[in-house]
Amino acid sequence: MEIKGKVAVITGAGSGIGRATAERLAREGASIVVADVDEAGGAETVRRIESAGAKAIFVKTEVTSESDTRRMLETATGKFGRLDILHNNAGVATGIPGFPKAPLAQWRRVIEIDLTAVIMGTWLAAPIMEIGGGGAIVNTASMAGLYPHSLDPIYGAAKAGVVNFTHSLAPWASERGIRVNCVCPGIVDTPMVRKGVEAAVKAGHKSWAPSNILQPEQIADAVVRLVSDDSLFGCSMEVRPSGPRIVEPRPAPGSRR
Repeated sequence: MEIKGKVAVITGAGSGIGRATAERLAREGASIVVADVDEAGGAETVRRIESAGAKAIFVKTEVTSESDTRRMLETATGKFGRLDILHNNAGVATGIPGFPKAPLAQWRRVIEIDLTAVIMGTWLAAPIMEIGGGGAIVNTASMAGLYPHSLDPIYGAAKAGVVNFTHSLAPWASERGIRVNCVCPGIVDTPMVRKGVEAAVKAGHKSWAPSNILQPEQIADAVVRLVSDDSLFGCSMEVRPSGPRIVEPRPAPGSRR
């Protein structure tokens, strides 16, 4: 996909990976809908994009809300006339206390934001993209969704669901003209990660942040590749400090990718 002239919606774009991706796609020539619950952070992302000469608008969005998600996508078509790219990026971790001490509401919200909202965003965006001739969806998963994650098994389970959901939508590329991929970063230097490390240390645990931590811009680079490379669909892209690696889905017995 040629990104210049396209319209992109990014959730969780008020900071971290979402902000880095919004700025990178804007530099590539896309108009950006910045979606987040954090109004101040979202406004700052818009300011940064506009100061660089690109177009952006903020929509306050709770990604677990169907009405908010619909409004977010309708803003893209209403303001910019189309919807070409969706980055389902908003996410949270379980935090302290971890599972199984965390109460039901605390860990259930992880599932709702990290998995259910990804499915809902994709569900609502698909018919809009089909009308426009297709599009590209990138879901933020995690390496925790590819490998066991004992530090936060609920987060790992949600991200594993995102990976499988993404791989299962590989046929959309030919059936609907919509390529769905996911990016699976290692530990990234974001506000969420920094707060999680601080909370863990405060609770008496050892810091789990690596010395060679990924930067949000590295993940944004991976997202741009997944958006722009038309040969990629139904894939995961691991992002490690050593570089990215494409993980293609394993076909079901008797099926063809």
